[in-house]
Amino acid sequence: MKERVGIYCRLSDEDRNKRIKTDDSDSIANQKSMLLKYALKQNWEVINVYSDDDYSGADINRPAFNRMINDCKNGVINIVLCKTQSRFSRDMEIVEKYIHNKFIEWGVRFVSIVDNADTNVHGNKKSRQINGLVNEWYLEDLSDNIRSSLMNKRDDGLFMGSFAPYGYVKDPQNKNKLIIDPVAAGVVAKIFELFKSGMGYHKIAMYLNNDNIPTPSIYKKNNGSKYKCRHTRVGTLQTRWSNDTVSKLLRNPVYAGHLVQGKKTYVSYKNHKTLIKPKSEWSVCYNTHEPIIDKETWDFVQNKFKSRVGTCKQTRCVYMLSQKVYCKECKRIFVRQLCHTKDGKTPYMKCKSRRTAAFVCDNKYAIRCDVLEKIIIDKLNQQLDKYYSLSELEKQYLLQKDSLDNENGSKLKNLSAEVDKVKAEINEKRCYYSTLYEDKLKGIISENDFIMFRDKFNQECEEKEKRLAALEEQILEISNKKIDVDNSIKVFEKYKHITELTKEIVDEFIDCIWIGKVDEKTGVRDVEIEMNIIKLV
Repeated sequence: MKERVGIYCRLSDEDRNKRIKTDDSDSIANQKSMLLKYALKQNWEVINVYSDDDYSGADINRPAFNRMINDCKNGVINIVLCKTQSRFSRDMEIVEKYIHNKFIEWGVRFVSIVDNADTNVHGNKKSRQINGLVNEWYLEDLSDNIRSSLMNKRDDGLFMGSFAPYGYVKDPQNKNKLIIDPVAAGVVAKIFELFKSGMGYHKIAMYLNNDNIPTPSIYKKNNGSKYKCRHTRVGTLQTRWSNDTVSKLLRNPVYAGHLVQGKKTYVSYKNHKTLIKPKSEWSVCYNTHEPIIDKETWDFVQNKFKSRVGTCKQTRCVYMLSQKVYCKECKRIFVRQLCHTKDGKTPYMKCKSRRTAAFVCDNKYAIRCDVLEKIIIDKLNQQLDKYYSLSELEKQYLLQKDSLDNENGSKLKNLSAEVDKVKAEINEKRCYYSTLYEDKLKGIISENDFIMFRDKFNQECEEKEKRLAALEEQILEISNKKIDVDNSIKVFEKYKHITELTKEIVDEFIDCIWIGKVDEKTGVRDVEIEMNIIKLV
């Protein structure tokens, strides 16, 4: 009976020598030609030619390959003919599963003509297994090289994603560079603006949906992209904005002009299960492309994510004083809640300790939100009135006084002087060590004396380095705490008189608010406001 052969050809997607995408590549055509000639020479009947173009040898989901395996199982063919064993598969597990097991079970012979693999030759098995190992090592090395190459490109600030983030498109001249998409960028800017004004995720999503603004996946689809959202059902697109979409967009550093890539990886080149990498292994590059959101707005929004922010259940808006109000007694945060009064539900703020079973805090009385807001408005207007009562000369003096003559300025000056002194002493020690080493080489001092002096030198230098590190840490601490006078002036100039609090006003003026307990005799409680700006006395 004539042998029934199935010719299998494969070429990886690295091959680009195609005239038309749907046509077989020249290399595939060459494989077919070679294998057909060989089959005819052996007087074998060619039942089918199976061709997988643009598929890796590690891919187990190759359509023609799987069709050929089914034909082997069903007895349609009894010989599989390839150019090399690596064309069949580079995965040792696949080689063992089929060539050395299932094919034997099904009565199928495997032949590859270049590396002389033939399952009918008994002594040929070891060489086939060695070929399988070599092919697998090749895959592993290739995977490592690709990962290393991608990592280097990410570290160089090149965008390596398949699809540009919403708000950007890939530069037609350089696919690894992002340029702004004006239409989508306008939506991104609007989302940041709404969040900055105090609107929560849900409210923003409703706003976008009510305005019929396409979601990122729909927008990309409408613009010809093949992008599919991973978080929806297969074959569907996300048609409505969600809280999660808004939240992720607000946290994406790409809108500040930075690239954060390489957050995920695969278990291995054979196992494509996704793993989340630790943040320390992410690739972060700054100022790689034009930002959509300015630095001031970006920093403002990100500061809101440093701690969990409460929202109003009715409006889904971030309450303007959330994460700003603290108890002066126990230092715990004040939380907002609704209480039933004769006027209906009235918002209050109270110490979080009072909501626990322990009741460890003496600050047991809540404060109405409208009362607290009125206190804040009055105190802020006092500061504004004081500022606008100053003459231009007094304002200039204020700038100079705060930046040059305050206690921190003097301390900073002294610390800087000591840093210069310690650095000079370290340099002097190093010069001394150099001279000491030359004396040893010239025989002026003995080896033992040199070792003794060297140990003493190392100890003194170590002490100086520790002192220098401590000084620089103090300088950094003072610099971080130093009030930005120019920014304070800008905030003062922005407002004349405040009649209603907004989240933007609160964040610009106020760092935190401390609320004391109610005096049982007078019924008065202390409300202390720590400013983000210069406090005028």
